[in-house]
Amino acid sequence: MINSAIDDDEDDLLASQSEESGTQEKKLVTPATWIKKPTVMDLKRDLQVAKPYHDTHITKIDGWLDNLYVRGKTVQKNKNASNIVPKLIRKQAEWRYAALSEPFLSTPDIFNINPVTWEDKQAAYQNELVLNYQFNTAINKTTFIDEYVRTVVDEGTVIVRVNWEYAEKEVIKNKPVFNLIPDPSTAEMHQQLVQMKSESPSQYDTDVPEELKAANDVFEQQGVPTRPQITGYQQVKEMVPLYNRPGIEVCNTKNIYIDPTCMGDLNKASFVIYSYESSKAELIKEGRYANIEQIRTDSNSILGQPDHTPTATIQVSNLEDEARKKFVVYEYWGYYDVTGSGMLTPIVASWVGDVLIRLEENPYPDQKLPFVLVQYLPVRKGIYGEPDGVLIEDNQQIIGAVTRGIIDTLGKSANGQTGIQKGLLDATNRYKFESGKDYEFNPIADPRVGIHMHTFPEIPQSAQFMIQLQNMEAESLTGVKSFNQGISGQSLGEVAAGVRGALDAASKRELGILRRLSVGIIEIGRKIIAMNSQFLDEKEVVRVTNEQFVEIRRDDLAGNFDLRLSISTPEEDNNKAQELSFMLQTVGNNMDIGLTKMILSNITKLRKMPDLAKQIESFEPQPDPLMQKKAELEIQLLEAQIATEIAKAEEARVNAQLLMNKAGTELAKADNLSADTDKKALDFVEQESGVTQERNKELHGEQARSQAQLKVMDNQMQMQKEKFSLVKEFVKANAKAKDKPTSK
Repeated sequence: MINSAIDDDEDDLLASQSEESGTQEKKLVTPATWIKKPTVMDLKRDLQVAKPYHDTHITKIDGWLDNLYVRGKTVQKNKNASNIVPKLIRKQAEWRYAALSEPFLSTPDIFNINPVTWEDKQAAYQNELVLNYQFNTAINKTTFIDEYVRTVVDEGTVIVRVNWEYAEKEVIKNKPVFNLIPDPSTAEMHQQLVQMKSESPSQYDTDVPEELKAANDVFEQQGVPTRPQITGYQQVKEMVPLYNRPGIEVCNTKNIYIDPTCMGDLNKASFVIYSYESSKAELIKEGRYANIEQIRTDSNSILGQPDHTPTATIQVSNLEDEARKKFVVYEYWGYYDVTGSGMLTPIVASWVGDVLIRLEENPYPDQKLPFVLVQYLPVRKGIYGEPDGVLIEDNQQIIGAVTRGIIDTLGKSANGQTGIQKGLLDATNRYKFESGKDYEFNPIADPRVGIHMHTFPEIPQSAQFMIQLQNMEAESLTGVKSFNQGISGQSLGEVAAGVRGALDAASKRELGILRRLSVGIIEIGRKIIAMNSQFLDEKEVVRVTNEQFVEIRRDDLAGNFDLRLSISTPEEDNNKAQELSFMLQTVGNNMDIGLTKMILSNITKLRKMPDLAKQIESFEPQPDPLMQKKAELEIQLLEAQIATEIAKAEEARVNAQLLMNKAGTELAKADNLSADTDKKALDFVEQESGVTQERNKELHGEQARSQAQLKVMDNQMQMQKEKFSLVKEFVKANAKAKDKPTSK
């Protein structure tokens, strides 16, 4: 069990004397807000409240077990008659055990966890992985399921206690002291270590030395290949966990006291008290209990506790060593108003005799009672259920009475004895008769009448009919089919519908019982999921297959999401596999290879072939070289055809553009011809009307006037040039005159 944490605001351990009932009571470390701490007497009052209802049911269980194992008052002691009691109830129970336990044990994965939403898919898968791993490795699943089924079948009720087991020890290790030196030549080694860490973290943790792990961490974080250089070794003390796992215990119903006001619903119970044997050494080892030195083993012997049913070994003997001597510990799980506010707080308390050795808040994350109760045949508003023995107890007694009568009839007969009539044989012939020789007899009587051989009397048909009738009645009551004849439809009529109705009733009866057992297992799984979220290490590495490892983080195991848990049965897995096979056949060979692999992988998992499922998931089909070459050529052919079509389309586009250009040219030619025709028609009209001649005259006249004006302008320009030349000469002459020197 897990070591419970104590709140930071708790007071120091107090030791005080309590005069109540003249007992000495030790108060434990509790939070400061607990102003109404329950005492041992308060807890014992709850025990006394539950005791009458508990004892009444235990009396019934003792009677049911006596009928099951044929002991106690069931066996009638009579020296002059047969005392045999047929084990009808035991026979029915033996047939029931395997039918109820096989659905849980026929598959390695007892849990199927399906997410309600897509966001919960990964968390559901990881919880399923951890739960099945814990049930297959940390828990003896076969022993637990067998005890779980046999207890509920025999007693009508099974109570399972779910707890957490943790143990550690201190070891001294020689750890190396090293320096990390950059070394590019180790890059390949680091790549191999990174691959091992991702593919097989368990092997990485156990096989790789600490110095290489440190160097690899630097490589992963900084990308710098480093080589560790060991400079020495130092001894370090470490606490190594021996186990950290959930614990499941099928409790002895006689040692469980349940709040009788819960009306059959354990979740509504205010308390559950559980008693078990322990010793001082075991309590000290768990490390959660206080005031152990106050326990008096001499006055708290196991046989001196009337409220506890000891085990068979304890009844025979007990150890005398003070540390190992067994005594009874009462463990109280319930809800109590410890703060005085009127609100109930989930607490757990333990006491031995009058010494309180534990008092704290419920350490489990769900804050519920760590017990799961399953009824075989539910009793309305009752805490406990009933076994099949309640239904067929009278049948066993009737069969026993008839069987004893038959045995007494056969046992009291003189079977094998021979009677000879007096005077039939003389002494000599009597000797011959007894020696098996031929003999002579006196003629006073016929030897067939005078000599009588005694035999067993014939069993009356009414006795056989009564036994057969009671067996059929028992089978119809319990729904258990016998191995030779079984339940038939004779009572319903010799028709197929009658037989089918009887078989359907038996299967439905068994399915109803199995469903109630499944609900109990599911509730156990939910409690373990909640405990995993709090008590597992930060990273729990779980091996899935020989090659693949999945790393589980605590955050993904919180269990704070909606889950649907179901028990994996061969029939259910077979139905799922058939549905997937039908889907595969419906789609045919046209399905993508990836989807085909997914469906085939699920089918092989349901068929319990994980190795084949792994091979299918990692399988990549290798193409046929001939088919691959053919595909390449077909692709090239398609590419060439596409290029040809593209060229044709381009040629058609160019031709269309050329035709458009030609159409424009032809239109221009047509316009030119039309304009030329119009011009010629206009010229003909102008010639006929004299317009052309007049126009020519005007043209020639204008040309003459223009030439005359041009000549006039030329003359004017010439005159201007001459004037300009004269002015230029005049200016030059004046300039020269100024430049000459003046004579004195």
